[in-house]
Amino acid sequence: MAKESMKAREVKRAALHAKYSAKRARLIAEGDFIGLQKLPRNSSRVRLHNRCKLTGRPKGYMRQFGISRINFREMASEGLIPGVKKASW
Repeated sequence: MAKESMKAREVKRAALHAKYSAKRARLIAEGDFIGLQKLPRNSSRVRLHNRCKLTGRPKGYMRQFGISRINFREMASEGLIPGVKKASW
């Protein structure tokens, strides 16, 4: 389980990115790099990091499902993810 402060930080970064994305795109198109430097650092898309929706784990994230590999394995074994079943041969 990730710390609540880390989860909150990611939410804050996502909100800042959403708020400044149009302005950032306009400044890049104009070539105004001085104005771009004045925007908050956390408004950059590069600073966003994918986290598991259930536990907040930053590593082993499966983008297609939005959860970590550990939660994916547990949920798939229990049959909680539609269309996914454990392989056996």
